[in-house]
Amino acid sequence: MSALQILDWIALVPALPLLGAAITLLAGRRLGNARSARLATTLMFLAFGVSLVMFVAMLSLPASDRSQVSTLFTWMRVDQLSVDIGFLVDPLSITWALLVTGVGSLIHLYAIGYMRNDPLASRFFGFFNLFAASMLILVLANNFLFTFLGWEGVGLCSYLLIAFWHQRPGAAKAGKKAFIYNRVGDVGFLIAMFLMINEYGSVDYGIVNNSVVDGSGVATAIALLLFLGAMGKSAQMPLFPWLADAMEGPTPVSALMHAATMVTAGVFLIARAHPIFEASSSAMTVVMWVGAATALIAGTIAVFQPDLKRVLAYSTISQLGYMFLALGVGAYVAAIFMMLMHAFFKGCLFLGAGSVIHGDAENQDLRIMGGFRKFLPVTAIAMMISWLSIAGIPPFSGFWAKDGLLEAVFETHNYAPWIIGLLAAIITGIYMTRLIYLTFFGNERFRETPLPVVAGASDDAATDTHAVEAELGYDPDFEPTVAFGELPRAARLDGHDPHESPKIMLFPILVLAVLAAVAGFINLPISGWEFLSEWLAPVFKDVAEPAASSTTETLTLITISVVMAVTGITISYFIYRHGLAKADRDPMTARLGPAATVAGSGYYLDAGVSAAVDKPGRVTANFLDQQVDKKIIDGTVNGIGKLFIVAGNGLRHIQDGYIRRYALGITVGVASLLLFILAYAVR
Repeated sequence: MSALQILDWIALVPALPLLGAAITLLAGRRLGNARSARLATTLMFLAFGVSLVMFVAMLSLPASDRSQVSTLFTWMRVDQLSVDIGFLVDPLSITWALLVTGVGSLIHLYAIGYMRNDPLASRFFGFFNLFAASMLILVLANNFLFTFLGWEGVGLCSYLLIAFWHQRPGAAKAGKKAFIYNRVGDVGFLIAMFLMINEYGSVDYGIVNNSVVDGSGVATAIALLLFLGAMGKSAQMPLFPWLADAMEGPTPVSALMHAATMVTAGVFLIARAHPIFEASSSAMTVVMWVGAATALIAGTIAVFQPDLKRVLAYSTISQLGYMFLALGVGAYVAAIFMMLMHAFFKGCLFLGAGSVIHGDAENQDLRIMGGFRKFLPVTAIAMMISWLSIAGIPPFSGFWAKDGLLEAVFETHNYAPWIIGLLAAIITGIYMTRLIYLTFFGNERFRETPLPVVAGASDDAATDTHAVEAELGYDPDFEPTVAFGELPRAARLDGHDPHESPKIMLFPILVLAVLAAVAGFINLPISGWEFLSEWLAPVFKDVAEPAASSTTETLTLITISVVMAVTGITISYFIYRHGLAKADRDPMTARLGPAATVAGSGYYLDAGVSAAVDKPGRVTANFLDQQVDKKIIDGTVNGIGKLFIVAGNGLRHIQDGYIRRYALGITVGVASLLLFILAYAVR
């Protein structure tokens, strides 16, 4: 079988997890949780194996032939518009397929251990498989509309998985918030497709990308509307508050969403539609500045978060900002390189965070941790490797990705965004060092009794809670996520020490830690070591990747980048090296005062959006309810009903059974008819 014939089987990649979703959701109860989990995970690993075969097959082809469309059937045909169900196989789609299936398989394996005691684990793995399948459809589709099908699929699955433990009010609200915020971006995507159909008569990637006219207003409109969609999925300003609240879901969901699916969709969309963005310098400028602002602002929010997973969530938003910064200056390979390395170190960090939470009785509050390296040594080592990687310390993978990205921004003469990127690098070092030291080093605050948020429940209530927890697999009355401004909670270990996770959870963490350490070597700034750039060259052949003009300039930029990372780490080290003297007093927050309150509260963006939407929304809803619905709509319907009642009451007297009235009616009728005939004859 030739390489081209092998590529025709690309549909197997999304079909395998889709099959797993169908089986586990329809027959999960019969299979049982354990079998459903193993089936879902096995099919993900098989999808990864098929993706590897596709990669090898494509690698054997000449660079000029590394793009093939495999059409299954025509989805719809309306007038001149024809939309196929087909797959575009090229280096960009294969890169994302390897990412989704590879990292996704490890997270599925981890979830077997993490969700072992959940009575609805089979449903969870069904949603998990569907999440991966939707993302694979998104990245493999050959047209915008088919991509949008996967786009909506990941949006639906994010809602189902974030709100999986929906008995917790916080989880239910977080799921709805994610769904609504993403709908804002989806409207932009939809309108962009309407413009494509009107202007180019197609939503096919090849036709649209080749038909765009540089500098046209339509190209700018389409690019900005697509970017609005990307902002929703990839949580860019101002559409990022949902991603922090999404931490209410099970930790494997957070890992899959942040490392391999959902939030990377926006980066993919811009990379796939880059000819449209290249045709509009205005759109590129918007992408660049939104990315730079998001990288800096989300980083400052992360510095003050007391919740382990919320720190990582805002970190993801910040790192995605870096990727959009690179996309905005035309450094597409640098953005994708950063995306891949981020998947490794952020996947490791989230799975490591899940290991900490698993061994610490669901506690996510950094302020009542400390000294965990003795109790979770494997998790500690893995997370420390990923910490150095995300901070940008050589030779870890994050260093190569972030340095190459910032170098590209500098070389395009966008010096202000470059400086913002350097400041964000300092802040990354601060919040990640704070996370590591408050978790694994310093004083053991979990042995102390911090101020509880609420008083303890009665013995009867506690008994009821334990019964419900045994049925659900978790405590529905315990909200694990801790928001800025909340007091520390009472420790939940009941005198026991934290413990390391089982091997099935540690294996994926260690694999990702190794990749976070060494994967950067796939694209070194050294001749002969730029594999990723060469691999993606056919996709971005019409774009010149920014590069330094000399080795001296490269070394200078590298030195500046490393100094920024070390500066951030050093600042945080001297503040948190001993832990916290008091669990309810963070020295960083205390020193910065009101500024810390503003940043820790997310610059009140979420509260502002709620206030702007909630009050006018309630007023509008009340008006529509009281005035339009009850008075106009109900009034009209009820009025018609009353009219017929009145008419009926009047007419019923005509047929009351009295013969004399019937005779009178006949007489009046005949007389009226005779008068009418007489009047007509005279006229």
